[in-house]
Parts: sequence; C-alpha cells; structure tokens
Amino acid sequence: MTNPWTAAAITLFLWWFSTGAILWRVRHADRAGGGAHQLSVLLGLPLLIGGVAGLGWSLDDPSTFGTYLAFLSALALWGWIELAFLSGVITGPNRQPCPPFAQGWDRFLRATLTILWHETALIAALALLAYASQGAANAFGLWTFGVLFFARLSAKLNLFFGVPRIHTEFLPRPLAHLASHFRHARMNWVFPISITGLSFATACWLERAYSAPTEAAVIGHILLAALTALALLEHWFMVLPLPDQKLWRWMLPDSPATPNPPITSPIPASPIAASPILARK
Repeated sequence: MTNPWTAAAITLFLWWFSTGAILWRVRHADRAGGGAHQLSVLLGLPLLIGGVAGLGWSLDDPSTFGTYLAFLSALALWGWIELAFLSGVITGPNRQPCPPFAQGWDRFLRATLTILWHETALIAALALLAYASQGAANAFGLWTFGVLFFARLSAKLNLFFGVPRIHTEFLPRPLAHLASHFRHARMNWVFPISITGLSFATACWLERAYSAPTEAAVIGHILLAALTALALLEHWFMVLPLPDQKLWRWMLPDSPATPNPPITSPIPASPIAASPILARK
C-alpha cells in the first residue's frame, strides 16, 4: 500500500466503482418508484456516519493508514451527499424546468435555486472539515474534499456557460427537470481556465509527492494527484467525442418507461454533478 502506483490505481478504481454503484442504486430506485429514493438515502447512512467518524479518527494519525483512512472517509462523506442529491432529497427550492426566455441573472438565479440546499450542505461540510483540521497532523481528508468541491464547482461553471457534450441519460426521475438547465455550446471562456488550473494542481501534487519527507505524505499527495487528474479527465469528457458513458452504462438496468425530458431550452443553466467523486455525468 506504500507503492505510489498502487495508490493511483486505487483512486482510479474508486472513481469508476463508486460512480457506478451510486448510478446503479439511483436507477433501481427509479424503477421501483414510491419512496425508493428516500430509502436509498437511509440505506446510505453508514457512508455518512463512517465518513464523519473516519475523518475524525484520521486527523491525529499521520501514518500511511491514516492517510488512506482520511481519503476514503472524505470520499464516503462526499458520496452520501451526492446520493442524497441524486435521490432528490437534498436539492433546492426550485424544481421547475428552466423556461426558454430565462437569461442573465434570472437564469443564474433559477440554476442556483435548483441546487441550493445541496451546495449549502457541501459548503458546510467543507467549512467544518477546515475548522476540525486546524493544527491536525493529517489534513488529507480536508484536501481530498477540497479537490472534489472545487473540481465540481469548475464543472458546474463550464456546464452553465456551455459545453459540446452533455449526458442526460443518467439523470434520475427526481432530477429530470435539470436537463432543461444545461447549455450546449462549442466552447466557453471558463474551460481553458479550468483545464489550466487542474493541470497545474496535478503537477503541484506530484511535486509535493516527490519531495515529501515520509511515505504517508508521498501516498497522500499521489492520491490527490490522481483524483485531480481524474477531474481533469472528466472536464475533457465534456468536449471530446469519447464514449465515456459506456464506462457505466453496461452495469445499469434499463431506464424506467418515462424518460428524462429532452433539452429544449436554447439558454439553460447547469447545476448537476452525478458522479460522487467528480462533477459530471
């Protein structure tokens, strides 16, 4: 577990598996109907409890085990919040499709109100982690959650301003209205900034890993570098004609009879992140 390549491989597997697991559960809840989505959130409470407990225990453990525990616990906390979002439990006060005439600040406000409670939960979790991590021997849990948060924020901005490729097939029924808040565009001014920032962050994590004084620090920075590189990859998935949805489509049951509504608005907004690890699916 102290091999950097092993740490990178673990990150890649967790990105793929956890995304697929949450999409699988959400799709099954869609097919079951009724209170199945609320049941999903309740069944996922061990993720929340284990994530919070693991983050607390890891703060004073600078060992390699503590580094992995912090990383996995941050992913567990993030995963539960994303499950609650995709299940329609923690979303926002606006559950209406974006009308075609919405533009400018009106469009931005509608998009914000669509995901307000979810974003509030993420910001609160990040703030509490930052407070708890002050002076801690192991802050990799905070940095992991921070990478997830800011990569997701970057993805949302790109979706807001418009990207060429947007998948709506993974949107669950409780979030079907979000399809109207997307925008298709050849390119936007935020994308080059996002790509540059994520590339620079990945290089910084790798440099810190190279100069780290302990094995635990090496592994921690490799985990962060791999996670940031995957965020960078997901950004490229927004513009490159690659069949990335096939990574998870094969493991999911068929969609319910009622499909998600098509994107009809020429000027929609963009507040969705279905991946529990990154920011777009």
